[in-house]
Amino acid sequence: MGCDSINLNVSRQKRQRTEDKTRSAILESGVLDCPICAEPLSIPIFQCENGHLACSSCCPKLKNKCPSCALPVGHSRCRAMETVVKSVFLPCQNAKYGCTETVAFGKEPTHEKVCTFAEYCCCPVQLQLQEICNSFCTGNSFGINMNISDQILIQRATLKRRLFAVQCFREPFGVYVTVSCIAPSIRKVGQFSYELIYTVDGQTMSYKSSEMKKIREVSFQTPQDSYMLIPHSLLRGESLEMTLCINMLSEEQHS
Repeated sequence: MGCDSINLNVSRQKRQRTEDKTRSAILESGVLDCPICAEPLSIPIFQCENGHLACSSCCPKLKNKCPSCALPVGHSRCRAMETVVKSVFLPCQNAKYGCTETVAFGKEPTHEKVCTFAEYCCCPVQLQLQEICNSFCTGNSFGINMNISDQILIQRATLKRRLFAVQCFREPFGVYVTVSCIAPSIRKVGQFSYELIYTVDGQTMSYKSSEMKKIREVSFQTPQDSYMLIPHSLLRGESLEMTLCINMLSEEQHS
């Protein structure tokens, strides 16, 4: 086999590995941190002859002397570790609020400063969010049970991790019920609609929104539009048992 054939086979193997889908991996906490200053490693990364690592900030402070073995450090790059660091991407810390970005290792603070999902939820239930969130799949109907006096119930979509607030407001004419998406008004969030169904004593009423509102802060003021009004005559105590379906709209539906 000639050199050209060998080079061709090697090229094909490299291309095949490159085209493979990215696979997730589990790394122990701190394995990508500088062993000296404990800060995340960033390129360039240096090593001594014994393979002990040091970041570019630590080398001058050590006067280019490895603290582990006293050999010179700061002249030889550790290309293998640099390759590992370049290949690591982390989800944004605001993923729980709906951000779907993955960020290069060490670049998280830069992204989070400009992330549109950063602390956008200013509602008073934020601190107890994990306790009251229920997950659901968009496009599927599911039952919800809430107390009118609680005023709010938070739901989380399993696929896009979007947060939705189901709110009810007791007024002289009855109870107003509305659903909002807690998210910034940006395109990548997507657009949603919802349908509410309330049944009691064989009577059924429903409301279907054309497009759901997006809110950055939960308000406890009675809505002026996009709500279902349940008259007092159809209420049975403090509990509201309803069926909710949240749909994600296609580009054509909300263009």
